[in-house]
Amino acid sequence: MDLPLNALRAFEVSARHLSFTRAAVELHLTQAAVSQHVKNLEGRLGVRLFRRVPRGLALTDEGLALLPMLSEAFEHFSAVLDRVRAGQRREVLSVGVVGTFAVGWLLPRLGEFHKHYPLVDLRLFSNNNRVDLAGEGLDLAIRFGDGRWHGTQVIPLLSAPLAPACAPAIAARIKRPSDLGRESLLRSYRTDEWPRWFEAAGIDAPLLTGSMFDSSLVLAAAAAQGAGVALLPTRLFEQEFQTRALVNPLDVKVVTGHYWLARLGTRRLTQAMSVFEAWILARTESEDAVRPKAL
Repeated sequence: MDLPLNALRAFEVSARHLSFTRAAVELHLTQAAVSQHVKNLEGRLGVRLFRRVPRGLALTDEGLALLPMLSEAFEHFSAVLDRVRAGQRREVLSVGVVGTFAVGWLLPRLGEFHKHYPLVDLRLFSNNNRVDLAGEGLDLAIRFGDGRWHGTQVIPLLSAPLAPACAPAIAARIKRPSDLGRESLLRSYRTDEWPRWFEAAGIDAPLLTGSMFDSSLVLAAAAAQGAGVALLPTRLFEQEFQTRALVNPLDVKVVTGHYWLARLGTRRLTQAMSVFEAWILARTESEDAVRPKAL
């Protein structure tokens, strides 16, 4: 149905004031013009929106049903126009994030980002660290590793030492690194992690036969359910350790990589990219006393 905007606005203002006279003042029109707009709208809708009462106007049931929707629509319309007049516009920012970092660090802080940067339309795409910035149309990516990815520029975010983690019942059996030889050692697709941990612990690695996972989130869930012992970046599983779904049976840690903010080397920074980069660097810098060095 084609309804004139002026008539809808005249009705909405008149309904708020329950007066054509006060509506005319707000709209900078004559009372007769406001009344005519409302009469025109009633004719197009085929219903009455107001009824006359001794002290002014009252809304009919149809008018009561129409007013909230129109008020919300005009408020939204006004807010958009205010941003346009101020030279502001929303800017989409697509960020690929390895799932562990997304759940363990980024999601708890997203509210803060949106509060300070409401005009950035942040769109997150989780992955298991295998990401194609160009092919997936991503502006930025948060990845784990050594930071040496061809064709990308990277900025260090967080260190992420790995430590053994398991359910409390399994942890009760583990007193020293050699005790892990009797447990099922859950593995990620990075096959060097357990050997490097045992090297840091000062003993030879046993034969690794535990299940393999392509996601640290699933790896952690398996460990919490008693499937075995996992090597995890413990700082990103704070909730699981606080609730004792997972515990650290041993203090030995090993660094096999860091979290990095990456973008294509040929990609020019947009305003939204710059804002997100500055925000995440400030937040991670305040939390990481062992920040990795830039390449």
